[in-house]
Amino acid sequence: MGLNGMSWFDGSVDWKKSLGIKAASVKDSEGSNEDSEDSEFEDEKDKKKKKKVGFRDRRIIGYEDRIRAYSTPDKIFRYFATLKVNIDGDWEIFMTPEDFVRSITPGIKQPEGLGLDSFKKFDPTRQDKDAIGMLEPDSIFYKFGQTGLISFSDYIFLLTVLSTPPRNFEIAFRMFDFNGDGEVDSEEFSKVQEIIRNQTSVGMKHRNHSTTGSVDHGMSSALSSYFFGTDGKKKLTVSQFLEFQRQLHREINKIEFDRHAENNLISERDFGSVLLTYAGLPDSKKSRMLKRVRRKYKEDPKGITFEEYLAFWRFLKSINDVDTALSFYHLAGVSIDQETLKHVAKTVAMVELSDHVIDVVFTLFDENNDGELSNREFVSVMKRRVMRGLDQPKDTGFVKLINAVVKCATSTHMYSD
Repeated sequence: MGLNGMSWFDGSVDWKKSLGIKAASVKDSEGSNEDSEDSEFEDEKDKKKKKKVGFRDRRIIGYEDRIRAYSTPDKIFRYFATLKVNIDGDWEIFMTPEDFVRSITPGIKQPEGLGLDSFKKFDPTRQDKDAIGMLEPDSIFYKFGQTGLISFSDYIFLLTVLSTPPRNFEIAFRMFDFNGDGEVDSEEFSKVQEIIRNQTSVGMKHRNHSTTGSVDHGMSSALSSYFFGTDGKKKLTVSQFLEFQRQLHREINKIEFDRHAENNLISERDFGSVLLTYAGLPDSKKSRMLKRVRRKYKEDPKGITFEEYLAFWRFLKSINDVDTALSFYHLAGVSIDQETLKHVAKTVAMVELSDHVIDVVFTLFDENNDGELSNREFVSVMKRRVMRGLDQPKDTGFVKLINAVVKCATSTHMYSD
Protein backbone atom coordinates (compact mmCIF):
# COMPACT_ATOMS: atom_id res chain seq x y z
CA MET A 1 0.00 0.00 0.00
CA GLY A 2 1.24 3.53 -0.73
CA LEU A 3 2.11 5.90 2.09
CA ASN A 4 -0.73 8.18 2.87
CA GLY A 5 0.26 10.76 5.42
CA MET A 6 -3.23 10.74 7.00
CA SER A 7 -4.69 7.65 8.61
CA TRP A 8 -8.25 8.59 7.70
CA PHE A 9 -7.42 8.19 4.01
CA ASP A 10 -6.80 4.49 4.57
CA GLY A 11 -7.27 2.81 1.18
CA SER A 12 -8.30 -0.47 2.84
CA VAL A 13 -11.81 0.96 3.17
CA ASP A 14 -13.86 0.88 -0.03
CA TRP A 15 -15.37 4.32 0.32
CA LYS A 16 -17.87 3.85 -2.46
CA LYS A 17 -19.18 0.51 -1.17
CA SER A 18 -19.45 1.84 2.38
CA LEU A 19 -21.77 4.55 1.09
CA GLY A 20 -23.88 2.04 -0.84
CA ILE A 21 -23.44 3.75 -4.18
CA LYS A 22 -24.83 1.89 -7.18
CA ALA A 23 -23.28 2.00 -10.63
CA ALA A 24 -23.56 5.35 -12.35
CA SER A 25 -21.81 7.36 -15.00
CA VAL A 26 -18.89 9.65 -14.24
CA LYS A 27 -20.17 12.95 -12.92
CA ASP A 28 -18.53 16.35 -12.75
CA SER A 29 -18.89 18.03 -9.38
CA GLU A 30 -18.34 21.52 -10.69
CA GLY A 31 -21.19 23.55 -9.33
CA SER A 32 -22.20 20.70 -7.02
CA ASN A 33 -22.38 22.99 -4.02
CA GLU A 34 -24.41 25.69 -5.72
CA ASP A 35 -27.61 26.48 -3.85
CA SER A 36 -31.10 25.71 -5.07
CA GLU A 37 -31.60 29.31 -6.23
CA ASP A 38 -28.70 28.91 -8.66
CA SER A 39 -30.38 25.92 -10.30
CA GLU A 40 -33.35 28.11 -11.25
CA PHE A 41 -31.16 29.98 -13.68
CA GLU A 42 -30.16 26.89 -15.64
CA ASP A 43 -31.84 26.65 -19.00
CA GLU A 44 -33.23 23.41 -20.35
CA LYS A 45 -30.01 22.60 -22.19
CA ASP A 46 -27.99 22.88 -18.99
CA LYS A 47 -30.48 20.68 -17.17
CA LYS A 48 -30.11 17.94 -19.76
CA LYS A 49 -26.34 18.25 -19.83
CA LYS A 50 -25.70 18.37 -16.07
CA LYS A 51 -27.33 16.43 -13.30
CA LYS A 52 -27.50 17.55 -9.72
CA VAL A 53 -24.74 15.88 -7.73
CA GLY A 54 -26.14 14.31 -4.59
CA PHE A 55 -24.78 14.22 -1.06
CA ARG A 56 -23.19 10.78 -1.42
CA ASP A 57 -21.39 11.70 -4.62
CA ARG A 58 -20.14 14.91 -3.04
CA ARG A 59 -18.71 12.89 -0.15
CA ILE A 60 -16.90 10.59 -2.58
CA ILE A 61 -15.63 13.52 -4.63
CA GLY A 62 -14.37 15.21 -1.46
CA TYR A 63 -12.55 12.02 -0.48
CA GLU A 64 -11.00 11.72 -3.95
CA ASP A 65 -9.92 15.36 -3.87
CA ARG A 66 -8.07 14.68 -0.61
CA ILE A 67 -6.32 11.75 -2.28
CA ARG A 68 -5.25 14.07 -5.11
CA ALA A 69 -4.02 16.67 -2.65
CA TYR A 70 -2.28 14.63 0.04
CA SER A 71 -1.48 11.10 -1.10
CA THR A 72 1.70 9.71 -2.61
CA PRO A 73 2.06 9.46 -6.41
CA ASP A 74 1.91 5.68 -5.94
CA LYS A 75 -1.51 5.78 -4.30
CA ILE A 76 -2.88 8.43 -6.66
CA PHE A 77 -1.83 6.31 -9.64
CA ARG A 78 -3.37 3.13 -8.21
CA TYR A 79 -6.61 4.93 -7.37
CA PHE A 80 -7.25 6.70 -10.69
CA ALA A 81 -5.78 4.14 -13.12
CA THR A 82 -8.55 1.99 -14.61
CA LEU A 83 -6.83 -0.73 -16.67
CA LYS A 84 -4.64 -3.73 -16.04
CA VAL A 85 -2.86 -5.50 -18.88
CA ASN A 86 -1.35 -8.98 -18.91
CA ILE A 87 2.25 -8.63 -20.08
CA ASP A 88 4.22 -11.88 -20.26
CA GLY A 89 2.13 -13.42 -17.49
CA ASP A 90 2.28 -10.44 -15.13
CA TRP A 91 -0.50 -7.91 -14.65
CA GLU A 92 0.63 -4.32 -15.08
CA ILE A 93 -1.46 -1.27 -14.23
CA PHE A 94 -2.04 1.50 -16.76
CA MET A 95 -3.85 4.81 -17.01
CA THR A 96 -5.67 6.05 -20.07
CA PRO A 97 -5.02 9.70 -20.99
CA GLU A 98 -8.48 10.50 -19.57
CA ASP A 99 -7.51 8.75 -16.31
CA PHE A 100 -4.39 10.88 -16.12
CA VAL A 101 -6.28 14.15 -16.57
CA ARG A 102 -8.88 13.03 -14.02
CA SER A 103 -6.11 12.25 -11.52
CA ILE A 104 -4.95 15.89 -11.54
CA THR A 105 -8.37 17.56 -11.80
CA PRO A 106 -10.31 18.20 -8.57
CA GLY A 107 -14.04 17.55 -8.59
CA ILE A 108 -14.10 14.83 -11.26
CA LYS A 109 -15.50 11.58 -9.88
CA GLN A 110 -13.83 8.25 -10.56
CA PRO A 111 -16.06 5.78 -12.51
CA GLU A 112 -18.17 3.54 -10.30
CA GLY A 113 -16.67 0.18 -9.40
CA LEU A 114 -13.15 1.49 -9.98
CA GLY A 115 -10.90 2.87 -7.29
CA LEU A 116 -7.88 1.90 -5.25
CA ASP A 117 -6.47 -1.33 -6.73
CA SER A 118 -9.69 -1.95 -8.69
CA PHE A 119 -9.16 -2.18 -12.44
CA LYS A 120 -10.68 -3.42 -15.68
CA LYS A 121 -8.81 -6.09 -17.63
CA PHE A 122 -7.71 -4.82 -21.02
CA ASP A 123 -6.25 -6.75 -23.94
CA PRO A 124 -4.86 -4.29 -26.51
CA THR A 125 -4.66 -7.03 -29.15
CA ARG A 126 -8.37 -7.89 -28.94
CA GLN A 127 -10.18 -4.78 -27.77
CA ASP A 128 -10.94 -1.74 -29.84
CA LYS A 129 -9.11 1.47 -29.08
CA ASP A 130 -12.45 3.07 -28.26
CA ALA A 131 -12.16 1.26 -24.93
CA ILE A 132 -9.42 3.66 -23.86
CA GLY A 133 -10.86 6.77 -25.48
CA MET A 134 -10.39 8.31 -28.87
CA LEU A 135 -6.97 9.80 -29.49
CA GLU A 136 -5.87 11.77 -32.51
CA PRO A 137 -3.58 9.76 -34.85
CA ASP A 138 -0.67 12.05 -33.97
CA SER A 139 -1.43 12.08 -30.23
CA ILE A 140 1.55 12.71 -27.99
CA PHE A 141 0.43 9.75 -25.86
CA TYR A 142 1.33 7.33 -28.66
CA LYS A 143 4.96 8.32 -28.00
CA PHE A 144 4.65 6.28 -24.79
CA GLY A 145 3.59 3.13 -26.65
CA GLN A 146 1.34 1.86 -29.44
CA THR A 147 -1.78 1.82 -27.26
CA GLY A 148 -1.38 5.31 -25.81
CA LEU A 149 -1.58 3.88 -22.28
CA ILE A 150 0.41 5.36 -19.40
CA SER A 151 2.53 3.23 -17.05
CA PHE A 152 3.54 4.35 -13.56
CA SER A 153 6.96 5.46 -14.85
CA ASP A 154 5.23 7.42 -17.61
CA TYR A 155 2.92 8.95 -15.00
CA ILE A 156 5.86 10.26 -12.95
CA PHE A 157 7.51 11.58 -16.11
CA LEU A 158 4.32 13.37 -17.22
CA LEU A 159 3.83 15.02 -13.83
CA THR A 160 7.44 16.21 -13.91
CA VAL A 161 7.08 17.69 -17.40
CA LEU A 162 3.76 19.38 -16.60
CA SER A 163 4.92 20.91 -13.31
CA THR A 164 8.26 22.30 -14.55
CA PRO A 165 8.54 25.69 -16.29
CA PRO A 166 10.34 25.60 -19.66
CA ARG A 167 13.04 27.90 -18.28
CA ASN A 168 14.06 25.24 -15.74
CA PHE A 169 14.54 22.68 -18.50
CA GLU A 170 16.63 25.16 -20.47
CA ILE A 171 18.95 25.66 -17.49
CA ALA A 172 19.19 21.92 -16.76
CA PHE A 173 20.02 21.15 -20.40
CA ARG A 174 22.83 23.72 -20.33
CA MET A 175 24.25 22.16 -17.16
CA PHE A 176 24.86 18.86 -18.96
CA ASP A 177 25.70 20.24 -22.39
CA PHE A 178 29.44 19.98 -21.79
CA ASN A 179 30.56 20.56 -25.38
CA GLY A 180 28.19 23.47 -25.98
CA ASP A 181 26.43 22.02 -29.02
CA GLY A 182 22.98 22.48 -27.47
CA GLU A 183 22.29 18.72 -27.35
CA VAL A 184 22.26 15.99 -24.70
CA ASP A 185 22.51 12.24 -25.12
CA SER A 186 20.36 9.63 -23.41
CA GLU A 187 22.56 9.33 -20.32
CA GLU A 188 22.81 13.09 -19.90
CA PHE A 189 19.06 13.47 -20.28
CA SER A 190 18.51 10.92 -17.51
CA LYS A 191 20.52 13.20 -15.22
CA VAL A 192 18.51 16.22 -16.36
CA GLN A 193 15.29 14.34 -15.68
CA GLU A 194 16.44 13.22 -12.22
CA ILE A 195 17.48 16.72 -11.19
CA ILE A 196 14.25 18.29 -12.42
CA ARG A 197 12.08 15.59 -10.81
CA ASN A 198 13.78 16.01 -7.44
CA GLN A 199 12.92 19.72 -7.53
CA THR A 200 9.20 19.05 -7.95
CA SER A 201 6.60 18.16 -5.33
CA VAL A 202 6.17 14.84 -7.18
CA GLY A 203 9.82 13.94 -6.79
CA MET A 204 9.89 15.03 -3.16
CA LYS A 205 6.93 12.80 -2.40
CA HIS A 206 7.60 9.70 -4.49
CA ARG A 207 9.12 6.55 -3.05
CA ASN A 208 9.22 3.31 -5.04
CA HIS A 209 6.81 0.61 -3.84
CA SER A 210 7.84 -2.75 -5.26
CA THR A 211 5.05 -4.57 -3.40
CA THR A 212 2.40 -2.67 -5.36
CA GLY A 213 4.34 -2.58 -8.61
CA SER A 214 4.60 1.21 -8.46
CA VAL A 215 8.28 1.49 -9.28
CA ASP A 216 9.70 4.26 -11.42
CA HIS A 217 11.80 2.45 -14.01
CA GLY A 218 12.71 5.65 -15.80
CA MET A 219 11.77 6.58 -19.33
CA SER A 220 9.79 4.01 -21.32
CA SER A 221 11.53 2.31 -24.23
CA ALA A 222 9.03 3.83 -26.69
CA LEU A 223 9.66 7.36 -25.43
CA SER A 224 13.40 6.76 -25.37
CA SER A 225 13.25 5.65 -29.01
CA TYR A 226 11.25 8.76 -29.87
CA PHE A 227 13.84 11.05 -28.29
CA PHE A 228 17.07 9.17 -29.04
CA GLY A 229 16.29 6.74 -31.87
CA THR A 230 15.99 2.96 -31.75
CA ASP A 231 19.75 2.60 -31.24
CA GLY A 232 19.78 5.28 -28.52
CA LYS A 233 22.52 7.26 -30.26
CA LYS A 234 20.53 10.31 -31.36
CA LYS A 235 20.82 13.49 -29.34
CA LEU A 236 18.03 15.66 -28.01
CA THR A 237 17.97 19.45 -28.18
CA VAL A 238 16.21 21.61 -25.62
CA SER A 239 14.01 23.09 -28.37
CA GLN A 240 12.85 19.58 -29.36
CA PHE A 241 12.04 18.73 -25.76
CA LEU A 242 10.20 22.01 -25.16
CA GLU A 243 8.12 21.30 -28.27
CA PHE A 244 7.23 17.93 -26.72
CA GLN A 245 6.21 19.77 -23.52
CA ARG A 246 4.12 22.25 -25.54
CA GLN A 247 2.31 19.43 -27.37
CA LEU A 248 1.65 17.66 -24.07
CA HIS A 249 0.07 20.78 -22.57
CA ARG A 250 -2.03 21.23 -25.70
CA GLU A 251 -3.36 17.67 -25.54
CA ILE A 252 -4.16 17.93 -21.82
CA ASN A 253 -6.07 21.13 -22.60
CA LYS A 254 -7.95 19.35 -25.40
CA ILE A 255 -9.05 16.56 -23.05
CA GLU A 256 -10.23 19.17 -20.52
CA PHE A 257 -12.06 21.10 -23.23
CA ASP A 258 -13.73 18.01 -24.71
CA ARG A 259 -15.10 17.05 -21.30
CA HIS A 260 -17.42 20.07 -21.50
CA ALA A 261 -17.70 20.60 -25.26
CA GLU A 262 -20.88 20.38 -27.28
CA ASN A 263 -20.70 21.10 -31.02
CA ASN A 264 -17.04 22.08 -30.57
CA LEU A 265 -17.91 24.82 -28.07
CA ILE A 266 -17.97 25.06 -24.31
CA SER A 267 -20.35 27.36 -22.50
CA GLU A 268 -19.20 30.56 -20.84
CA ARG A 269 -20.14 29.08 -17.48
CA ASP A 270 -18.04 25.95 -18.11
CA PHE A 271 -15.10 28.10 -19.18
CA GLY A 272 -15.38 30.02 -15.92
CA SER A 273 -15.62 26.77 -13.99
CA VAL A 274 -12.43 25.46 -15.61
CA LEU A 275 -10.60 28.66 -14.66
CA LEU A 276 -11.64 28.19 -11.02
CA THR A 277 -10.78 24.48 -10.84
CA TYR A 278 -7.67 24.98 -8.70
CA ALA A 279 -8.64 28.34 -7.18
CA GLY A 280 -9.10 27.09 -3.62
CA LEU A 281 -11.96 29.55 -3.12
CA PRO A 282 -14.92 28.88 -0.81
CA ASP A 283 -17.77 27.09 -2.57
CA SER A 284 -20.13 29.98 -1.86
CA LYS A 285 -17.80 32.46 -3.57
CA LYS A 286 -17.27 30.19 -6.59
CA SER A 287 -21.04 29.77 -6.83
CA ARG A 288 -21.59 33.55 -6.91
CA MET A 289 -18.89 34.03 -9.55
CA LEU A 290 -20.29 31.32 -11.82
CA LYS A 291 -23.84 32.55 -11.28
CA ARG A 292 -22.86 35.97 -12.65
CA VAL A 293 -21.49 34.33 -15.78
CA ARG A 294 -24.53 32.11 -16.28
CA ARG A 295 -26.97 34.99 -15.86
CA LYS A 296 -25.14 37.30 -18.25
CA TYR A 297 -24.91 34.82 -21.12
CA LYS A 298 -28.16 32.94 -20.57
CA GLU A 299 -30.08 34.82 -23.26
CA ASP A 300 -27.30 35.15 -25.84
CA PRO A 301 -24.64 32.45 -25.35
CA LYS A 302 -21.82 32.48 -27.90
CA GLY A 303 -19.66 29.75 -26.41
CA ILE A 304 -15.87 29.44 -26.34
CA THR A 305 -13.96 27.71 -29.14
CA PHE A 306 -10.93 25.51 -28.53
CA GLU A 307 -8.76 28.09 -30.31
CA GLU A 308 -9.92 30.75 -27.81
CA TYR A 309 -9.42 28.29 -24.94
CA LEU A 310 -5.87 27.52 -26.10
CA ALA A 311 -5.04 31.20 -26.61
CA PHE A 312 -6.01 31.90 -23.01
CA TRP A 313 -3.78 29.03 -21.88
CA ARG A 314 -0.84 30.57 -23.77
CA PHE A 315 -1.63 33.84 -22.01
CA LEU A 316 -1.52 32.05 -18.65
CA LYS A 317 1.91 30.61 -19.42
CA SER A 318 3.19 34.21 -19.13
CA ILE A 319 1.21 34.96 -15.97
CA ASN A 320 4.29 36.04 -13.97
CA ASP A 321 5.16 38.67 -16.58
CA VAL A 322 1.49 39.64 -16.78
CA ASP A 323 1.49 40.07 -13.00
CA THR A 324 4.43 42.48 -13.25
CA ALA A 325 2.75 44.49 -16.01
CA LEU A 326 -0.57 44.74 -14.15
CA SER A 327 1.29 45.82 -11.00
CA PHE A 328 2.83 48.71 -12.95
CA TYR A 329 -0.63 49.82 -14.05
CA HIS A 330 -1.88 49.57 -10.46
CA LEU A 331 1.04 51.61 -9.07
CA ALA A 332 0.45 54.24 -11.74
CA GLY A 333 -3.17 54.53 -10.64
CA VAL A 334 -4.49 53.23 -13.95
CA SER A 335 -7.59 51.03 -13.74
CA ILE A 336 -7.40 47.60 -15.33
CA ASP A 337 -10.28 47.49 -17.78
CA GLN A 338 -10.88 45.11 -20.67
CA GLU A 339 -8.80 47.13 -23.14
CA THR A 340 -5.88 47.16 -20.69
CA LEU A 341 -5.95 43.39 -20.24
CA LYS A 342 -6.16 42.89 -24.00
CA HIS A 343 -3.16 45.20 -24.47
CA VAL A 344 -1.12 43.40 -21.78
CA ALA A 345 -1.92 40.01 -23.33
CA LYS A 346 -0.76 41.21 -26.74
CA THR A 347 2.40 43.05 -25.67
CA VAL A 348 3.58 40.89 -22.76
CA ALA A 349 2.34 37.38 -23.60
CA MET A 350 2.21 37.90 -27.40
CA VAL A 351 -1.34 36.50 -27.41
CA GLU A 352 -4.43 37.98 -29.06
CA LEU A 353 -7.31 37.29 -26.68
CA SER A 354 -10.81 37.56 -28.14
CA ASP A 355 -13.10 40.28 -26.81
CA HIS A 356 -15.59 37.60 -25.79
CA VAL A 357 -13.10 35.65 -23.66
CA ILE A 358 -11.98 38.86 -21.94
CA ASP A 359 -15.62 39.77 -21.26
CA VAL A 360 -16.23 36.36 -19.65
CA VAL A 361 -13.11 36.75 -17.49
CA PHE A 362 -14.22 40.20 -16.31
CA THR A 363 -17.73 38.93 -15.60
CA LEU A 364 -16.21 36.15 -13.50
CA PHE A 365 -13.84 38.32 -11.44
CA ASP A 366 -15.57 41.73 -11.38
CA GLU A 367 -17.30 41.48 -7.99
CA ASN A 368 -18.76 45.02 -7.90
CA ASN A 369 -19.57 45.27 -11.61
CA ASP A 370 -17.51 48.44 -12.11
CA GLY A 371 -15.83 47.18 -15.27
CA GLU A 372 -12.44 46.89 -13.58
CA LEU A 373 -10.37 43.86 -12.64
CA SER A 374 -8.92 43.18 -9.22
CA ASN A 375 -5.51 42.06 -10.43
CA ARG A 376 -4.48 40.53 -7.10
CA GLU A 377 -7.21 37.86 -6.95
CA PHE A 378 -7.21 37.32 -10.71
CA VAL A 379 -3.45 36.72 -10.85
CA SER A 380 -3.36 34.46 -7.78
CA VAL A 381 -6.18 32.28 -9.13
CA MET A 382 -4.59 32.12 -12.59
CA LYS A 383 -1.19 31.16 -11.15
CA ARG A 384 -2.80 28.20 -9.40
CA ARG A 385 -4.67 27.33 -12.60
CA VAL A 386 -1.56 27.21 -14.76
CA MET A 387 0.22 24.90 -12.29
CA ARG A 388 -2.81 22.55 -12.00
CA GLY A 389 -2.06 22.08 -8.31
CA LEU A 390 1.19 20.28 -9.14
CA ASP A 391 3.35 22.85 -7.34
CA GLN A 392 1.92 21.87 -3.97
CA PRO A 393 4.02 19.45 -1.90
CA LYS A 394 1.98 16.31 -1.29
CA ASP A 395 3.55 15.01 1.88
CA THR A 396 2.36 16.12 5.29
CA GLY A 397 5.85 16.85 6.61
CA PHE A 398 7.03 13.41 7.72
CA VAL A 399 9.26 12.73 4.71
CA LYS A 400 10.83 16.19 4.90
CA LEU A 401 11.34 15.76 8.63
CA ILE A 402 13.20 12.48 8.09
CA ASN A 403 15.31 14.05 5.34
CA ALA A 404 16.16 16.96 7.62
CA VAL A 405 17.17 14.59 10.43
CA VAL A 406 19.39 12.59 8.08
CA LYS A 407 20.99 15.76 6.73
CA CYS A 408 21.56 17.07 10.23
CA ALA A 409 23.05 13.76 11.37
CA THR A 410 25.35 13.66 8.34
CA SER A 411 26.55 17.21 8.97
CA THR A 412 27.14 16.46 12.64
CA HIS A 413 29.16 13.38 11.73
CA MET A 414 31.27 15.36 9.24
CA TYR A 415 32.14 18.07 11.74
CA SER A 416 32.84 15.57 14.51
CA ASP A 417 35.52 13.82 12.44
